[in-house]
Amino acid sequence: MSHPTVTVPIREAIRYAQGRAERLGRTQQLEIGTDLFIRIGPGGRKFLLFSLDDEPQRSTAEAIAAALGLKNPTYGWHQGATLRSLTVIEEGAQNLPESGPAEADDGTL
Repeated sequence: MSHPTVTVPIREAIRYAQGRAERLGRTQQLEIGTDLFIRIGPGGRKFLLFSLDDEPQRSTAEAIAAALGLKNPTYGWHQGATLRSLTVIEEGAQNLPESGPAEADDGTL
């Protein structure tokens, strides 16, 4: 028997991913819209916003930063090999590690 469908507000999903990034020290990625993705870095105090076919809007990044409770975030751009990402980093979070403890294949630590 299937579980019933549950609608989760996007703010709740993003905050949940932020909590996992902080707790596990691992990057969390969510698809938050049609061709719009967020990667929340370890510690939960910085994120990348990107799309595969376009560039994300700064206003979207600002709204997400506010929802995540980031204080005095800085906004910038990262040019990767195939796409350009909008970076958002809370003041003082620049030196957080890019990866945390390894996870087993089943998702446990």
